[in-house]
Amino acid sequence: MNRLKTIAFAVVAGTLALALAACGGGGETSEGSSPAAASGTTYKIGVLQLTEHAALDASNEGFVAALDDASISYEIDQQNAQNDQSACQTIASKLVNDGDDLILAIGTPAAQAVSSATSDIPIIGTAITDFAESGLVASNEEPGGNVTGSSDLTPVTDQIELLEQLVPDAKTVGLLYCTAESNSEVQISMAEEALDAAGIAHERYTVSSSNEIQQVIESMVGKVDAIYTPTDNTIAAGMATVSMVANENDLPVIVGCDTMVEDGGLASYSINYYDLGYKAGEMAVEILTEGADPAEMPIAYLEAEDCQLIANQATADEVGIDISGLEDAEIV
Repeated sequence: MNRLKTIAFAVVAGTLALALAACGGGGETSEGSSPAAASGTTYKIGVLQLTEHAALDASNEGFVAALDDASISYEIDQQNAQNDQSACQTIASKLVNDGDDLILAIGTPAAQAVSSATSDIPIIGTAITDFAESGLVASNEEPGGNVTGSSDLTPVTDQIELLEQLVPDAKTVGLLYCTAESNSEVQISMAEEALDAAGIAHERYTVSSSNEIQQVIESMVGKVDAIYTPTDNTIAAGMATVSMVANENDLPVIVGCDTMVEDGGLASYSINYYDLGYKAGEMAVEILTEGADPAEMPIAYLEAEDCQLIANQATADEVGIDISGLEDAEIV
């Protein structure tokens, strides 16, 4: 864990002044603030966001900021499926029928819906852990189709090491995730490997929807000493419920990203979702203005130095965990 203490962590962007009012909205259209590109082209961009929660919202904002910084002219149609799989399919069909020049899909189910709806329109995905495992590309190195984007694969091993540091007496860890999200399975398997290496027992606890979160957390009480949950969209959207029940029962929760800490999780070693979306926006600009081929654009990842250590002081006080040893951490 010493190396966690020596990494310089970027502070999440504090201003959302450039964010679109339509972010996370339902079909509003807005135009890029910069002048038209030299070619005179105004690009039509569709956005399908799986659901509203802070991490996905930040990715959306980063994407739009990259478009603005590139000084292209664009019209953007923001759509949000509110974590409804059938809505994802309906919205995906709408965006394809609208004849968009490019579609941004935020979250794995959103990308899967859009990918099923078109093999012609370029698709940029973001906030997706493993594009290949999700069936979106042939391989993460050589996508081979019309889909590419930026991955939110987090440093799961470092997160488990963080759990060990903060809860050194933990004998059993509950692994919480939604079975509807294939990328959560990937991260949970990585967590199991790290826990096995550390000699810590673990048990999976799953939900199929946000309505089951409270009951599942309550079922952990007395059976586990801590909870680990990855960058799972259903759990992230329901973090208020997770933290309410877990904190009341002195169960520390190590989470997959910074916004889940801000919503009541104890701590995380996290990527920055705004930066993740910005990287996706840069890829979109390459496709639109330079003719880049998604098939030949490897999935992009944030660098280790883009990760940050973050902890929630109020949660730590409530569950009785000392976080004073987390040097250089952002405390919220």
